[in-house]
Amino acid sequence: MKLPIALSNRHVHLSQADIETLFGAGHQLTHFKPLSQPGQFACDEKVDLVGPKGTLKGVRVLGPARPNTQIEISLADGFALGVKAPIKESGDIAGTPGVKLVGPAGEVELAEGVIVASRHIHMSLDDAKQFGVADKQIVKVRTFGPRAVVFENVLVRANANFALEMHVDVEEGNAAGVRNGQEVELIAQ
Repeated sequence: MKLPIALSNRHVHLSQADIETLFGAGHQLTHFKPLSQPGQFACDEKVDLVGPKGTLKGVRVLGPARPNTQIEISLADGFALGVKAPIKESGDIAGTPGVKLVGPAGEVELAEGVIVASRHIHMSLDDAKQFGVADKQIVKVRTFGPRAVVFENVLVRANANFALEMHVDVEEGNAAGVRNGQEVELIAQ
């Protein structure tokens, strides 16, 4: 069965407290454009990430605000920053490294929160039934074309509020020669 894929670039999810520290008291995130997942959006706001070895400037913030601040980067970004970010499911930031976030109104020094997001598929509960999979299941997905690969260890994230789409980071997508919206095939559970 086929589904669309999307490449995810580095980005930041912020708690409301960190939004206010970085952008000013009472600040609310502003919509730049909607994302594929219902209720999610890219923001006008950007921050700089400062690690022990380097800085990534102008990293896009995604909304809405979350309970905990989380930074999603690629493995190469981790080398540039000088942090060893583990590959983890979004939201699982325990034991991860931190970085400093710099915004126009202030700075936040994170003790943890930097991850390389594990490749995953967002799907509704109806999609999960149709594909014969369950939330948190690990599956394989095949890409097509001259650089076709089989992605192993793909996490299924089934939720009533999700729209069907596989997410990989930019490095993985480029290595496989895929583009946003291209179809891939779930081949094994």
